[in-house]
Amino acid sequence: MNILDENIDAVAREHLRSLKVHFRHIGSDIGRSGMKDLNDVIPLLHNLRNPTFFTRDKDFYSRSLVHARYCLIHLDVPPKESAEYIVRLLRHKEFRKKVDRIGKVIRLSPKRLSYLDVKSAKERHLAW
Repeated sequence: MNILDENIDAVAREHLRSLKVHFRHIGSDIGRSGMKDLNDVIPLLHNLRNPTFFTRDKDFYSRSLVHARYCLIHLDVPPKESAEYIVRLLRHKEFRKKVDRIGKVIRLSPKRLSYLDVKSAKERHLAW
């Protein structure tokens, strides 16, 4: 299940819908509006089955948040390009399947993809 944080704007959500990317949006489809990021969202993710959570909040890119039951993705990109990067990640050969994303905290930027993994202590980097 793909979940978008409240900070992913309506234009990006509509673009994703037009590309047939299925997701739920915090505040309208799941959870409640105004959820506090780390204090409310992380417990919500623990109650879902293998979610992939997309956010623009840099606080989610942290070794302490790596967990075997979810994936966190920090979009370190211009807001207008959020949908494009979400699609790029979901089509990337390393992360196409949910099983390949679970247990990772990922940061997407225009030049690279970085991630932390439950299986490794080192941060890894992939070129786009």
